[in-house]
This record gives sequence, C-alpha cells and structure tokens, in this order.
Amino acid sequence: MIVASLALLALTILGAARAEPVTVRDAFDRSVTVPGPPQRIVTIFASNTEMVAALGLTDRIVGIEAFTRFPPEVLGKPLVGGRLGFSVDAVVARKPDLVVVTPSRQAANQLIDPMERLGIPIVVLLQRNVEEILSNIRLLARLAGVPERGEALAARLQARLDAVARSVADLPAPSVVMITGRLGNGLMLVTRPGTYTGGAIVRAGGRLAFDSGTIAQVSPEAILNADPDVLLFAGSEKDMKELTSRPGWNGMRAVKSKRAHAVSRAELLIPGPRTIDGVEKLAALLHPMTATR
Repeated sequence: MIVASLALLALTILGAARAEPVTVRDAFDRSVTVPGPPQRIVTIFASNTEMVAALGLTDRIVGIEAFTRFPPEVLGKPLVGGRLGFSVDAVVARKPDLVVVTPSRQAANQLIDPMERLGIPIVVLLQRNVEEILSNIRLLARLAGVPERGEALAARLQARLDAVARSVADLPAPSVVMITGRLGNGLMLVTRPGTYTGGAIVRAGGRLAFDSGTIAQVSPEAILNADPDVLLFAGSEKDMKELTSRPGWNGMRAVKSKRAHAVSRAELLIPGPRTIDGVEKLAALLHPMTATR
C-alpha cells in the first residue's frame, strides 16, 4: 500500500513538473510559451509533421497541410491549407494548443498575427541545414514536454551522420550537380550551397559543381558545361533516363560512366529526420566502396 502510494505521488509530481510553462525562441526570434505540453498540434509543412511524428507524437497531430505524405498515420488528418494558402478558420477549428509553421508559401505571414491575437501558441521553424533540423527536433520535444525524446532522437541521428563522415573522410570528393526541378521556361532548379540539400551532398563526401554564386535556376547548357563527376536527379528513374538520353546529356561524363542517379525527393528535399537517410544513400552513391566497408 505504501509503495503504491509513493508511486502515485511520484507520478503526480512528474505530471505537475511537466505541466509547467515552457518558453523557446523560434526562427523569427520570437518568444513562444506553451502553458503545458500541447495535446492538439497543427503541423504545417511536411518537414514539421515528420519531426513531430519522429518524436512519437503522431497522435497529438490534429491538422496538416495538403502536401504532407508521411508518415502514413497522418494521411487522414484534417487539412488546414495547401497550394492556395492557409485557412485561419480551418486551423482554429482544430482547437490547437500549438501551431508549427515554416515561412514558406506565406504560411507564417498568414497565421502568426491571428494566432497571437487568439492566444494560440505558434512557433516558426527554419531548416536551412542539418544542424537546424536536429536543433528543431530538440525544440519541438521541449515544447511537447518530452525533452528526453528529442535529445535521444537527435543523438541517434547525429551518430549516423558521424558514421558517414568517418566513412568518407580523406576520400576524393567528386563534383556533383543535383537537379531538383524542371521549369516550364526550360530552366532547371539545382541544389546550391547554403541549403540543407547542398549540405547533405557535402556531408556525403561530394562537392557542388556550381560555386556559391550560383542561383537556384540554371540553363541546361550550364549543367552540360559544368560536366560533373556525378549527376543526381531528384525524382523518378524514368524521368532521369528520359532526360539523360537527350543529345548533349548523353555525352556527359556522369552519364557515360553510369554515375547519373535518381534520388529520393522525400529524403533530400524535405528537411527532416529522413534527410539523414538521404545523406547515407548519397554517400553510397558518391563513394560506392564505402558501402562495402
């Protein structure tokens, strides 16, 4: 009886401790406070949804945006916006005690002011590099009242990154171009320095063929002239082969040496825990011998 009473007391104390307000500073240097662990979270953008889910909090997610596809458990969640913008009414209807956004497609501009006026905590996150992904995982875990999960998850992901770094250390870095999109005007989107995708390539033991002055949109001729050691295409194998079979493309060094590869958009264009999967797979593509070590 005494043991049971002590256990109940410990749980009560623990619950009270976790109910204390938590304050963090977000990507806009705003002070954001939650009075207790949020139980109804609206996650806008796939990256934020994936981070919350990776913390084991999928059941707390009560709203997502239309382009979220992972994990499967969130696909039936109510939608609060999409390509045309985000609905304040739809967000409020979910009765959230935390909204998580990224400043893309005007989401932050559309939602911060009304959420603040309504007293709903809203946190803005940026994932410009892998370090920020890990930092945001820790931040979300603190807000959710599970800081130990955030530390543990970030540590596991960091350990995997460290293993990749060891495997590619002292190896020659091949030049890389990654095509991330094709525009209607004929230009192509490529990975550039200062982005999480560019950082993933460097962490995997590659170097970007375009220098720091390169803009995201380049002409096909610029890619052909760069003639990288490795050509990556974020998309399907079918689309990659269709592109590289064209005149000019089929003469690139990467194509002739069979170093043109289709890579996962989900792992390399959505900055979240799966980005580490992408880094590991990139390392195997850029340095095939490391996969057999």
